[in-house]
Amino acid sequence: MSAAVERLAEQAADAARVRALTTDPDVIALRVERVRAQVDGLLWAGIVLGLAFTMVNVQSFAAAGAPTWSAAWWVAWLLDPMVSLVLLAVLRAEQVTARYQVALPTWARRTKWLTFAATYVMNTWTSWGLGDAPFSAAGVVLHSVPPLVVFATAETGPVLRDRLTEAVHRAVTAGPVPTAEPTPVVHDSAEPDVHEPVAEPAPRIAAAPVRASRGGGRRKAAARPRRLLADYVRAASEALDSARHAGEQVDVTPAWCRQVTGCSAGTSVKVAAALRAAPASIDSARSHNRRPVAGEEVAA
Repeated sequence: MSAAVERLAEQAADAARVRALTTDPDVIALRVERVRAQVDGLLWAGIVLGLAFTMVNVQSFAAAGAPTWSAAWWVAWLLDPMVSLVLLAVLRAEQVTARYQVALPTWARRTKWLTFAATYVMNTWTSWGLGDAPFSAAGVVLHSVPPLVVFATAETGPVLRDRLTEAVHRAVTAGPVPTAEPTPVVHDSAEPDVHEPVAEPAPRIAAAPVRASRGGGRRKAAARPRRLLADYVRAASEALDSARHAGEQVDVTPAWCRQVTGCSAGTSVKVAAALRAAPASIDSARSHNRRPVAGEEVAA
C-alpha cells in the first residue's frame, strides 16, 4: 500500500470519527445547552436594560412634580421596581418551564401582560400629552421602544427555549443508533448421551447373566468393556449389603445408586427400582460371573 493511500485511509478514519461524534445525541445536547445559555444571557441582559431605562420615566410619572429629594420623590422610585420584580419572577419561572416544555397557567400570562401594560402606560403617559405635558411624537416613539422590546423579548424567550429543547429531542430520535458488536454465541457443549447397554428391562434381570455368558467371547474381543445393567445392580447390591452390615440406614434412591456405582442418571433409576422391587433378581445378578460350587446354597 502506497503512502498516499495510507494517508487517505487515515483521513477517512478521522473524518468518520469526527462525524460520529458530531452526530452523537449527547454532543448535540451539549452544544444546544451552550447555545441556550448564551440565548438566556442575551435575553436577560436586554430585559434588565429595558426595565432600567423605563424606571426613570416611571419615577417621573409617579413623582408628578414633587420636589427633588422629598419623600414623595423617593417613594416614586419604588413603583417601577415593584412592577419589574413581579414581571421578572414570572419570566424566571417561564424560563424553567419552557426548558421542559411545560406551559404556564393562564394567570401567569395575565400577570405578565398586566405588568407590561402598566409599565408601558406609565412610561409613555407624558409623551401622549396627557396631563399638563404637550404631545410629543418623538417622545412616544422613544418611550415605547424599550417596553415593547422587553415585551417581545419576554414572549420570544419561551418559544426559543422550547425549540431548543425540541432540537435535542429530534437529535436523540433521529441520531444514529449505535450498533452493538455481535456477541459470539457460545453453544454449550452438551455431553454426549451415554447409552448404557441394558440387557433386559428391570423385571427381567434374571435373564441378564445368560446373555452375558453368551456374549462373553465378544466382550473379551472388544477394545472397551461395557458394563451392563446387571453389573450396576450387582455393584449397588454389594454396597447396600456392606452398608447394612455396618449398621447404616440406607435409602435406596437413584442418587445413591449413581454415587456408589458411577452409572448415568437414567440407569440409576432402573438400578434403584431393581434394588427395591426384585431382591431375588438382585441375588441372581450378584451371582453373575461366579459359578456356585458343589453343595453351595444360593441365598434366596
